[in-house]
Amino acid sequence: MPQTSDKKIEILTASRFYLGLTLDGSNTTDCFFLECQGFKRTQDVIEVSEVTSQTWGAKGNTKGMVVRTKVPGNAKSDNITLRLGMTNSTEFWQWFESVQSGKWSKQRKMDDLSIYNLASQEVARFELAGAWPTSYKITDVNARSTEIEIEEVEVAFEEFKRVK
Repeated sequence: MPQTSDKKIEILTASRFYLGLTLDGSNTTDCFFLECQGFKRTQDVIEVSEVTSQTWGAKGNTKGMVVRTKVPGNAKSDNITLRLGMTNSTEFWQWFESVQSGKWSKQRKMDDLSIYNLASQEVARFELAGAWPTSYKITDVNARSTEIEIEEVEVAFEEFKRVK
């Protein structure tokens, strides 16, 4: 196991963890997931060009040298897609339906997305501010298939931060 200083670091591999979502500060995990896609936060880059009086070129020109500087712009988050095996719970459908019926401002939640190891210990947690579902989907149903039905929900949020 890798170590930095005196701390042990656990590598989170696909077969050794699961995700839990806690909706709006609940004391218990509302749902567990085996897959999360699209977890990304980026910072826009703004390029500023200015003309300076620096000496430049073979003839030693002193006017008109363009200098470009890159500065940080707005930060933005991609939507995440959470997948789990289909259950008899209708919680995600009800959340999506409330947004769809025009009650979206009351459905924006402060959610916690936690990553657990197989010993059920939380090893990382992210706060998702202003989260609400943008889509709800289940996989195609085939009575002859031996595959489990998958429920999928896409969640938009305004920002996230890692708190653990």
